[in-house]
Amino acid sequence: MGVRVKRSAKSTRAPARKSGPQQTFLQRWGSTIFVLLLMALVAHVLFAEHGFLAMRRAQKEVEKLRQDIAQLNADNQKLSNEIQALKSDPKLIEKIAREEMGLARPGEMIYKLPPKKQ
Repeated sequence: MGVRVKRSAKSTRAPARKSGPQQTFLQRWGSTIFVLLLMALVAHVLFAEHGFLAMRRAQKEVEKLRQDIAQLNADNQKLSNEIQALKSDPKLIEKIAREEMGLARPGEMIYKLPPKKQ
């Protein structure tokens, strides 16, 4: 007949070993969460509505507008000088009257030649 072997309460299998103490969620994922938050912060600083790239675009636009203002001021000064010359320089007034208005002094004759064909 069969022989029965009595086993002790302890199992012959070794229990599953844990690699160190139980890790908490922050211990396991803390560095990953920190890196993701840091990347989100950098992206916000660079690409947000008032971020670094928007600030650079605004600075370039301000510089372009300053150049435009300087050019317009130079044009205004040139036109002011021209106005002053038209008010006070009789030779300039006579030149414009002859060239643009076709006027002549008494006794002068004006000959208009056709433009050259190209």
